[in-house]
Amino acid sequence: MLSAFAVVCALALPGWAQQVKVLPTQTITIAGTIETIDQSKRAMNIKTKDGKLVAVNVPETVKRFNELKVGDKIKATYNNNVIVRMKPEGEPAVDTVDTTSTAGQSSGKAEMVRKITASIVDIDKKASAITFVGPNGWKYSRRVVDPNVFDHVKVGDRVDITWNTDLAVSVE
Repeated sequence: MLSAFAVVCALALPGWAQQVKVLPTQTITIAGTIETIDQSKRAMNIKTKDGKLVAVNVPETVKRFNELKVGDKIKATYNNNVIVRMKPEGEPAVDTVDTTSTAGQSSGKAEMVRKITASIVDIDKKASAITFVGPNGWKYSRRVVDPNVFDHVKVGDRVDITWNTDLAVSVE
């Protein structure tokens, strides 16, 4: 759930002078009422207190998704920590996912550690952006906040990106 936030954070790097860069943990909380739910697509819309609709895709690892229904009040807190490491030449690529989950009567928690090796395939200094390609054709371009990053990377460089995420959900 909300995995797109992990990708967004991964590339907002303030600098690459170090071999390993730990980005600040990002915490996002969504609270509201389930407005629509599609069990077959594992998707729902949550209406927040301020009236906004938030679309949520629910992964297969969420065991009790079929128990949710329109009108349920739900709160989800997502913590995302990203570590980026310049990959030494000759070191083998990685592509791993480790997950754990627990479920209570009206709440649950899921944790995931995803690690991939991605290659820089394009650097656009004028647009202040870097494009990465990773396993299974994964491709992502992201604006870089600190232009000094461009002094430390080049097309062809490889990086390991590790996402440590956890999601806690409670139904009220």
